[in-house]
Amino acid sequence: MILKQTDAFYRGQNYLRLVQGFALEPGMVDLFDKERDGIAICTWIGKNINSVNATINTYLEACHQCFHPQERPHIQIFAVPIAQSFGIDGLCNILTNPITILVDVGRVAPKDWFGIVVHEYAHAHVGDYGHNQQFANILSHLCLGLGLEPPYWETGMEQTLRSWPYCQSTIDPLEFWIGKGSGKVGHGGGSAVLGSPQVEQLPSWGIGHG
Repeated sequence: MILKQTDAFYRGQNYLRLVQGFALEPGMVDLFDKERDGIAICTWIGKNINSVNATINTYLEACHQCFHPQERPHIQIFAVPIAQSFGIDGLCNILTNPITILVDVGRVAPKDWFGIVVHEYAHAHVGDYGHNQQFANILSHLCLGLGLEPPYWETGMEQTLRSWPYCQSTIDPLEFWIGKGSGKVGHGGGSAVLGSPQVEQLPSWGIGHG
């Protein structure tokens, strides 16, 4: 069966190309030009991405409400499939204006999308990529305000903070992006960023959850 390249396909493809420009490097956003499911993925994105982005924008707004208006960073947020070779479920690019948060909503169950947004928002607020005490303080403030378990800073906890709040990884991230996401999760939750050589080679500009 050959899937035709519909208007939805081109909308999805153009969306991926647009968002690619906000990534830390272009290769972080999969364009699926040569992937077996490329047409199905782009078509699904073309039909559904506005709804997904509306959801994560709601989470972004909830984070904003934890701070006074003058303290809220200018942020844009997009759902996008991040290349699986990077092993991350979200990133924050603090070098764009406004700051950009990208979330691969296929990598975690929908109930955990909120946690990824909160983590990346903390990076945006601090304006730094690190998982230091300043990051921990902002993340704790957000978690307390949003009903999530807050971290409490201890020396040497940077590694723990890289995947806080904890998110359960899905078994097949691309299932969501072709409309077959079932919420099935794997046994090794959280972000795989710590062991990802591709991420270690990037400039450390705000990779979060991460």
